[in-house]
Amino acid sequence: MAGDAPVPEGEGGQPPVADGDSPRSISKAEKTGAFRVLVIGGRGVFGSRLAAMLRARSGFEVLIAGRSAGSDVVLDRSAPDLAARIIAIGPDVVIDAAGPFQDYGDDGYAVARAAIGAGAHYLDLSDDAGFTAGIADLDAQARAAGVAVISGVSSVPALSSAAAAALCEGLDDVHLIESAILPGNRAPRGLSVMQAILAQVGRPLSVWRAGETVARPGWSGLRRDRLPGLPPRWSSLIGAPDLALFPGHFRARSVSFRAGLELPIMHLGLWVMSWLPRLGLVRSLAPAARPLRRMADLLEGLGSDRGGMFTRVVGRDASGKARDRRWTLVAAAGDGPHIPAVPGDVMVARLAAGQVPAGARACIAEFPLSEAETALARLTTTTTREETHMMPMFEAALGDDFARLPKGVRDLHDILHVRRWRGRARIDRGTGLLSRLTCVLFRFPPATEDVAVEVTMIRTDAGETWVRDFGGRKFRSRLAWKNGEVTERFGPMSFTLGLAVEGEALVYPVHRGRCLGLPIPAFALPKSDAFERAEGDRATFDVHLSTGPTGLLVHYRGWLLAADDPPDDAAD
Repeated sequence: MAGDAPVPEGEGGQPPVADGDSPRSISKAEKTGAFRVLVIGGRGVFGSRLAAMLRARSGFEVLIAGRSAGSDVVLDRSAPDLAARIIAIGPDVVIDAAGPFQDYGDDGYAVARAAIGAGAHYLDLSDDAGFTAGIADLDAQARAAGVAVISGVSSVPALSSAAAAALCEGLDDVHLIESAILPGNRAPRGLSVMQAILAQVGRPLSVWRAGETVARPGWSGLRRDRLPGLPPRWSSLIGAPDLALFPGHFRARSVSFRAGLELPIMHLGLWVMSWLPRLGLVRSLAPAARPLRRMADLLEGLGSDRGGMFTRVVGRDASGKARDRRWTLVAAAGDGPHIPAVPGDVMVARLAAGQVPAGARACIAEFPLSEAETALARLTTTTTREETHMMPMFEAALGDDFARLPKGVRDLHDILHVRRWRGRARIDRGTGLLSRLTCVLFRFPPATEDVAVEVTMIRTDAGETWVRDFGGRKFRSRLAWKNGEVTERFGPMSFTLGLAVEGEALVYPVHRGRCLGLPIPAFALPKSDAFERAEGDRATFDVHLSTGPTGLLVHYRGWLLAADDPPDDAAD
């Protein structure tokens, strides 16, 4: 992330070296022997903190470049002679901390190209998915020049990926990687950061969920999240490079990213505003960045200076055990805005030590989490790691009998986050009036000899939600396990299932039922002859529902294969 609000430097630096039109050239021949770092946008919220961190190190010469004469070097990134100016300055590494990167226009990588032409390494603090992923287009040029060109050297994806890599160690099947940033209300608000966030609010986000890219509105998915020692805070879905880059690199079935505002009135107010672009009433909220920033500044005193982030990974290890791992960072004493600068501090040190291979790429697991934690220890921060054992609902309900089921059926119920299955089915329905009315009430699909079927199973706090899609006709149910019993709810009706393993089949007889909380009489209770079996890699299902008064309600049977496999482009 990068902000452009000027702030005091706070540390001694090099004297200004330029007038507004023709800055003095600082050639490599004039260098003191120190590793020269040119920071574009080094007077902004995050760039200034990165510059201060680097100046606190020995052996580094840090030059802040900006459009004003108050900078060490006057430099306009849009100037036609940008490349020549950078060559004249002679940096070892160029850092672009200006942003907003999604607004850089047709030649968004002008600074990166200029750095390559000058034989300098390049880093940026982008948190824009498209920009960060697109830097790979410069890979051949960077390798030919023998320099590293790394995008996203910030909280995301640099720090979040370092945490994800540490949490993924030993996991063979990653079901979920989720990160969230929850800053304190007193954190400085750079205009470019606000513009970047508001440009996404209410607009479609591409989210990797259960092995496919789905669209979700920005700032939707309201949820309460916790950080150690802090009250729960609201969070919502928002875009980040993690969404585009983590699925392939970590071979994850689902990837999510969230952000939140400390004050409920601000977070929920923005959620309400998100409906303006969602309903097509406005194209974007980005033009409102300045007035919203002024309004937020009026509320600054109501919040705290404590915030943080977390990364969570859910998956199975080589022994088949399900793990829920979480790395949490909490910053206090106003040190939260320093966090996005930490990856840059780490990467510049690695560049100076010759530890970064040449090439252009996103900053995904470029350094171990331990190096970041060492740098974070210089701030008022606390980091923690937690791990808990998970168990899918059906495994918990069946106990040791679950292991008796064939692998295809066990896999079907391995719901640690979200799973998705596809296959084919045949459907028969009763023809009587009561049967047809009941099928309409439950949204059962129409009769057909062959139809595509997709089943999505979602883990929830209460149990699981199943969404069955037969040729575009969807119906859903909610399952819960409580007091040793599994119940399945369809709207106002719920049924207690007698889950059991018979031979190599899982059976679902209905034991009891309720409608609007009242018991369903035995004569009206549906009879469920439901079985799940395995045929090779396929899970097969055969569900026959009937009642005494109606006769056959619906009979659907078919097969399913997992459709949520992670992409095959994992990093070597």
